[in-house]
Amino acid sequence: MTIERVRTGSPWEEAIGFARAVAAGDRVLVAGTMPLVDGVLHGEGDPYEQTRVALANALTALTPFGLGVDDVLRTRLYLTHARDVDAVGRAHREVFAHHPPAATLVVVSGFVDSRVLVEVELEAFRETPEEPDQ
Repeated sequence: MTIERVRTGSPWEEAIGFARAVAAGDRVLVAGTMPLVDGVLHGEGDPYEQTRVALANALTALTPFGLGVDDVLRTRLYLTHARDVDAVGRAHREVFAHHPPAATLVVVSGFVDSRVLVEVELEAFRETPEEPDQ
């Protein structure tokens, strides 16, 4: 099985030593993704907007594999405040309305950047050619 890795140039990828997305067989995993674009936090203080941006970033990590929103099997959303569940859920529902994945929301104590309210992970499925019988 071939393993493919995608990096985005995020300074965190280099500092921590991770890839934004990794594909192995029919599965593609997207690492925890924050609402940062070119190192700039989007939606400061707004959990809805942060969720929209983080999900967009995570979905962008699927594009090198030819995948999109309809290929997502599971999402994990990490929140710093339980009070933000409705706003985060609304953003998630808007993105995945026609292709709802299995989803988990977890409240955590915080992130590396204290302004971040939401981080997301994705797992997606991709069709792989069947290997011939040997």
